[in-house]
Amino acid sequence: MAKGTRFGRQAQEEAWQSVEVDTLYLLAAAGVRVPKPYGFMHGVVLMELLTDALGHAAPRLNDLVLSETLALDYHAVLIRQIVRMLCAGIIHGDLSEYNVLVDHTGPVIIDLPQAVNAAGNNNAAAMLLRDAANITAYFSQFAPSLAATQYGKEIWSLYERGALHADTVLSGHFAASTAPVDLHGVMREIDDVRKEHEARERYKAELAER
Repeated sequence: MAKGTRFGRQAQEEAWQSVEVDTLYLLAAAGVRVPKPYGFMHGVVLMELLTDALGHAAPRLNDLVLSETLALDYHAVLIRQIVRMLCAGIIHGDLSEYNVLVDHTGPVIIDLPQAVNAAGNNNAAAMLLRDAANITAYFSQFAPSLAATQYGKEIWSLYERGALHADTVLSGHFAASTAPVDLHGVMREIDDVRKEHEARERYKAELAER
C-alpha cells in the first residue's frame, strides 16, 4: 500500500470495502436507514437495491426539487439518522446531498468507507458538525428557516455530556457556555497526571534494578 503498487491499491480498496460492510451491519442493527447489506466476497459488496415508488433506482437527494414541507421532513429524518449513528459510535464523515438516496420511504444514507469511530478520532467533533451543516445547508435552499438552526452543535454537546439518545428530541438551538474557564483547575489536573506518570516511571525503574 505504501508503495502505491497495483496490488497495494487493490488491497487498500478491499480493506475500505470491508470496513464499509462492517459499518453497514452495525448501523442497520442500530436502526439507521442504510442499504441492507447481504454479503461481501472478493471485493464485491452485495446490498439492497433501493427503488422509488415506480420501481426505478432511487435518485440521489441532490437530483430532487423539494417543497418546503418535504424539505423540513427529510431534514428531520436525516438529523435523526445522524443522532442514531452517533449513538452507535459512528460518524459518516462525508455526509451531503450526494451521499443520500431517496427511495419510496424517504432518505437513505450511503457511501460509508470513510466513516469514523466517534470516540477514537480527534476530528470527530469537526466531522459531525460538518455532516450536520452540509445537510442543513442543502435543505435550507427549500426551507430557509433551517439556516438559523445549529443541530450539529446541539447534538455534539449532548453527546459529550452523555445525554444523547436515539430518541432525543432536538430543538435546533444551541447556547454556548459563557462561564469562565477554570484554568487553575485544568492545570491542577495536568499536574496530577504528570505526577502520577512520574511515579509509575520511578516504580518501573525500581523494579528493573532489583
